Amino acid sequence: MALFNFFSKDKKESLDKGLEKTKQSFFNKIARSVVGKSKVDADVLDNLEEILITSDVGVETTLKIIEKIEERVARDKVLGVDELNLVLKDEITNLLEENNSSDNVTFEVPKHKDGPHVIMVVGVNGVGKTTTIGKLAHQFKQAGNKVVLGASDTFRAAAVDQLIIWSERVGVSIVQQGMNADPASVAFDTLQSAKAQDADVVIIDTAGRLHNKVNLMNELSKIKRVMDKVVPNAPHEVLLVLDGSTGQNAYEQAKQFSATTDITCLAVTKLDGTAKGGVVIGISDQMKIPVKYIGVGEKMEDLQPFERTQFVDSLFS
Repeated sequence: MALFNFFSKDKKESLDKGLEKTKQSFFNKIARSVVGKSKVDADVLDNLEEILITSDVGVETTLKIIEKIEERVARDKVLGVDELNLVLKDEITNLLEENNSSDNVTFEVPKHKDGPHVIMVVGVNGVGKTTTIGKLAHQFKQAGNKVVLGASDTFRAAAVDQLIIWSERVGVSIVQQGMNADPASVAFDTLQSAKAQDADVVIIDTAGRLHNKVNLMNELSKIKRVMDKVVPNAPHEVLLVLDGSTGQNAYEQAKQFSATTDITCLAVTKLDGTAKGGVVIGISDQMKIPVKYIGVGEKMEDLQPFERTQFVDSLFS
């Protein structure tokens, strides 16, 4: 299979451009907060705490970062404000490392003896779930994989139609039964079709919202049960898609979905249109779930594997 050079010059430029609004907001605030200061003191740390919270890093994660910086200040009494960015960069990198162990994410998929690698995608309506699925399908196909999509979001009028359009655009197979079909039945047929086609990866779309949490939990559980009958241990990944531009609302959505089903990884979209990119740091820290993909633009390739080192380097560049 072909390997992507994920952090080619083009991808780095896309990442830098996608985080531009976050960087400008974040570092302009920091620069203003240290005017007239020569070293990091209580006032600087208070200002930094406020900046991190208003950048949607989140209260608990912010307090962790501030505590670590306070320890550094205590060790080095003359820590200058010109070193603050370096210290902050170190602490954010360390936090991300706790929950995002790999800096070598690719679109190669694990091989399973009983069938394809199955990814079930969840998330509320409007976060970019269908678009994320389409872009994922493109990236997997570009990496040499045979991809099949399953349209199990049958409760929303446009969902099936949107996924059909993406399947045609990317050039991959889709299994769909139209609106109001049984989502679990669609998932079952998708996996059977994928096995017959000797596919490498299956991506299953699911409803973003049912009438209440119990209905959603029952529906997702049912989908998982029927998939396990076709491909043992499927789904192998449950990917939650979050809209980064909603800031702390994205974190609340992550908590709600984690209470509903077992989430294995996250995709944070729409970072290019917001100054709230700090939410990636907070969600990763608070949810203890790895961020696997980030959306930094409109192009197919702008859904990138999340690599903490590249992310932090770009944020602080």
